[in-house]
Amino acid sequence: MQYLFLHPSPLPWMLADILTIVISLVVVVSLVRRSKHPVPALLECFAFVFLYASVYENFAVVQGWYVYGRSILMIGDVPLAIPLIEMDVLVTVLWLLEKMDIPAWCKPFIAGLFGMLQDFSLDPYTVRQVFTVDGLTSGRWTWLLSPGMANIYHVPVYNFPGWVLIMAYAAAYFLIGRWWFKRSGYKPLVGYVYPFISILLALLTMVSPLSQFLLWLAPIFTKGSIGEWIMLAFHMIFPLLLLAIFWRGRMLSPLSFKQDLPVFLVIGLFHLSDILFTLAGGYSEILWLVLLASAVHWTLLGWIYSSGRKVQAKLPVRELAYEP
Repeated sequence: MQYLFLHPSPLPWMLADILTIVISLVVVVSLVRRSKHPVPALLECFAFVFLYASVYENFAVVQGWYVYGRSILMIGDVPLAIPLIEMDVLVTVLWLLEKMDIPAWCKPFIAGLFGMLQDFSLDPYTVRQVFTVDGLTSGRWTWLLSPGMANIYHVPVYNFPGWVLIMAYAAAYFLIGRWWFKRSGYKPLVGYVYPFISILLALLTMVSPLSQFLLWLAPIFTKGSIGEWIMLAFHMIFPLLLLAIFWRGRMLSPLSFKQDLPVFLVIGLFHLSDILFTLAGGYSEILWLVLLASAVHWTLLGWIYSSGRKVQAKLPVRELAYEP
């Protein structure tokens, strides 16, 4: 059995974990205050963190795909900060999408894009944060790569579309669950059960053959092959095309720094901390990638924000979720 604080955590890991926990608390508190149905909203967060992201991440560790170093708080072999970051990204991008006039079927793809952009500045430097603690040397996140596998700075190419799938599956099933909740007339029982049903379906989809196809075009290509590069390009380009064709800057209500603070905190501070950790660690070879991912993500947020400024909303700013 593993215990909290069994080993001291390196200072950079500890600082990153503390930042993640603080931002997550702000996200959850804001979610409760903004939602008309806070209990289902909280259950979404709980189910995502403990029954989906943590389960899948521990499964990946057991499969020998990667290992994590010890952090302040662990769920099995996975630092709590990892599923918390994923939850923060998902919650805030769905929050953002509520304000955008875009078809519902497009939303999971946009959520996936935001997740991948967040990861593009996170993973390249975390695999370089290697420390020796109590005689054991470990990276904050260490990929166990086979020779010749397609990779970007020692991170498998398929990892980045993997964040797309984690976000997209959860977003799709949560949106269906929210629709069911609304159609039921907001019956409490439906609100209590749909987050768990949604996340179970997302987890089953995550480990299905569909994921292998969307990660490296299986069975046409194999893991570690050029198929990963093809799908990486697809997951980058397709959501941008959806924004250009089906959204085109149309907003249902504007973004507000005060009303929508968690959106700006997640997209802003996580990337900023990634940049600072990259600079502090002297990881100059990946700095361009961290800066590029951050710049693209910030530009998308700026596009959405500026589009909202042009909208003279006829209704009050919409709440995050469960809007009748």
